[in-house]
Formats: sequence, structure tokens, C-alpha cells
Amino acid sequence: MIIGLSTSAFTTIHVVITLIAIVTSFIVMFGMIGNKRLPGWTAICLLFTVLTSATGFMFPIHGFTPAIGTGVISCLLLIVALIALYAKHLAGAWRRLYVVTAVAAFWFNVFVLIVQSFEKVPFLNAAAPMVGPPFADPVNTHFIVAQGVALVVFVAVGVLAAIKFRPGVPLPA
Repeated sequence: MIIGLSTSAFTTIHVVITLIAIVTSFIVMFGMIGNKRLPGWTAICLLFTVLTSATGFMFPIHGFTPAIGTGVISCLLLIVALIALYAKHLAGAWRRLYVVTAVAAFWFNVFVLIVQSFEKVPFLNAAAPMVGPPFADPVNTHFIVAQGVALVVFVAVGVLAAIKFRPGVPLPA
């Protein structure tokens, strides 16, 4: 039981929270590329991304795992993004810092989505790498290719967003 719920029910809630975080993150990320602030979507995105990390720590995991490490890094990125956006109001270097940390936190959610998909989705599971302690070499390249493509896309989109997202400054026609 986790916070009075069965592990299955809690997992379902965590997955729904995560999917909301990912969908709203896509909206916010493409808003940044279009130089649109989208404050409502951004607040929902950041709230659900924080909830994803928070609920992830509630699972009964013993010891330090890659999942815990991912959650810690994501939380640190989110703290910086929240400070940049709400305390520093994207002034000066805080704008790019916000874009980088927000996109990186989003990538971590997608990274975990890919890991979980290879573990849980039957047709992907056959292509999933064999995992062993602490960082065994993957047996199959499908997983590496999926993660590599995601990383390249996020780096490209992050760079584009950092260049184009200038709230209050219209894009040239």
C-alpha cells in the first residue's frame, strides 16, 4: 500500500500524472519554439512534472537505483526552472536557464517513458535490453536507438527553443 492505495492503483495514478506532464510539456516546448509564453499550460506542465517526480519517490524502492538518480536530477532541474520562471521572471540569463532546465526535465520524463515502454509493452519488451546490476551492457540496440533519437530530438528542440523563446520580444517576420 502506498498512501492508502494499492500499489496497482497508485501506479495507475502515477502513470496518468506522468502522461499529463508529458503531453503538457510538448505543448509548452512547442510554445517556446513559437515564442509563446503559455502561462496556464506552463503552470500545469510544471505542476504535473513535479508531481511525477514526487510520486516516483513514493514507490517502495530500497537503496539507490537509476530511477532514484533520475528523480533527484529531475527535481534539481525543476527547482532551477521554477526559480527562473517564477522568482527571476526569465530576466537575462534566467530565460535560457529556464528553457534548458525545463526541456531537460521533460527529456527525463520521456527517457523514463521509453524505459518503461521497453519493459512493459509486449512487442517492445522483446527488444528490451537485459538489465543487471549496476549498469549492464544492453543486449539489443533498439533501446539504445530509441533513447539516442529522443536525446538528439530534445537537444535540437532545446537549442531551437533557447534561441527563439524571447517572451515580450516579437519574432521577426
